[in-house]
Amino acid sequence: MAPVMSRAYTIVGGGLAGALLAALLARRGHRVDVFERRPDARLRGYEGGRSINLALAARGLAVLREAGLGDAVLAQAVAMRGRMVHPREGQINFQPYGRVDRECIWSVHRGNLNLLLLDAAERAGARLHFHQRLNYVDFAARRAELVNDHDRSVQWIDFDALIGADGAGSALRAAMQRHVDLHEHFEPLGHGYKELEIPPLDDGGFRIARDALHIWPRGGYMLIALPNTEGTFTATLFLAHRDGTPNFEQLPDAAAARDFFEREFPDALALMPGLAADWADNPTSGLATLRLRRWHLDGRAVLIGDAAHAMVPFHGQGMNCAFEDVAALDRLMAEHEDSVDAFAAFEADRRPNAEAIQAMALENYVEMRDSVDNPDWRRQRALELQLAERHPGRFVPRYSMVSFTRTPYAVALERGRWQRELLVEATRGIDDLSSIDLTALDARIVDGLAPLPEDWLELAR
Repeated sequence: MAPVMSRAYTIVGGGLAGALLAALLARRGHRVDVFERRPDARLRGYEGGRSINLALAARGLAVLREAGLGDAVLAQAVAMRGRMVHPREGQINFQPYGRVDRECIWSVHRGNLNLLLLDAAERAGARLHFHQRLNYVDFAARRAELVNDHDRSVQWIDFDALIGADGAGSALRAAMQRHVDLHEHFEPLGHGYKELEIPPLDDGGFRIARDALHIWPRGGYMLIALPNTEGTFTATLFLAHRDGTPNFEQLPDAAAARDFFEREFPDALALMPGLAADWADNPTSGLATLRLRRWHLDGRAVLIGDAAHAMVPFHGQGMNCAFEDVAALDRLMAEHEDSVDAFAAFEADRRPNAEAIQAMALENYVEMRDSVDNPDWRRQRALELQLAERHPGRFVPRYSMVSFTRTPYAVALERGRWQRELLVEATRGIDDLSSIDLTALDARIVDGLAPLPEDWLELAR
């Protein structure tokens, strides 16, 4: 491939996706400017206001490794090898994510990861500008107005191409929508979340198993907890806003919340001495899925990550999907001399996959809050693992395709639905898996599923 001509790119948003993209583009020799509305977190501390923990899966880690940042990120991450399920009744049980120990996901601190990526971008030569909120875009003149909400100053900049990495509330998306119909559709989940904390033991150790994502499933709602390197867990309560019982409106204060936890999560309550303060101090936030039918405005602007396809967090893939966006856009801008072609190719490549993981994330909420404690689902899961052993690389559980391989999300969705139908049919009306005709299932699998390509599977081996 011929050397790429140096170009100028303006990135709106210095979060995870924006900072990583800035690093990759600057390493290719492009002039890159990043405008972030918040202050520099490396000087003032992280002010994200969003979930502290994120789940890093194999596909996201692969992008970081290709950027030379994988080891640095893993040094500040905690491996989670499965779900530790805390049922309302009965024994706590561990459900491994994969067939082997190395099939795990990683709990990473959003703020620390953002700082690492900002440093990487700056080292690569990107110029970072903080306290800079995008206020207006003149697409015809290719000029943008930026406002400093700290000192109220205003500046106009010229741009060749704008890249929107500014999250679900994207200012660039709003500017594009005023210029062309993106067919924007927000789908509120009707449920929200509140973050709480499980502190470490007095000696700094973890109060519960550190190598698991803990889930307290309760049917229509749930509590989860992810480990942090310093011995804490970030716990998150997912609950209906107002429709249904229980809901957040029925828990107006810390006293009501404590009564609720005593009834529904007594073992978790025992781990949370600061529940009252956390409940009062931490906001209740909403959840929604954002879908667009158009991600770019010819060669003048394009959206990536949550700005293009915000999703609910129940598959832990929002960051991973955004990192794949970054890798794809970086590659396609290197392959196409014209930004119009690059942005169109990017949308064609990534939009079907983003829509697929959005659908799977919604489905996974039901699995996490309900199915993991359901005997039928657990029986199907046991058979799923058996079939994965019998057909490696061909019958791969959907969760494994999403979390431990680079199988495109759209392919994982399609194959996963076929496999789920087979599992439901094979286990219907039985209590003992030994009564299943595995030879007949083997024939159906060989006939119905082609092996996954080796380059998609290499991360799982």
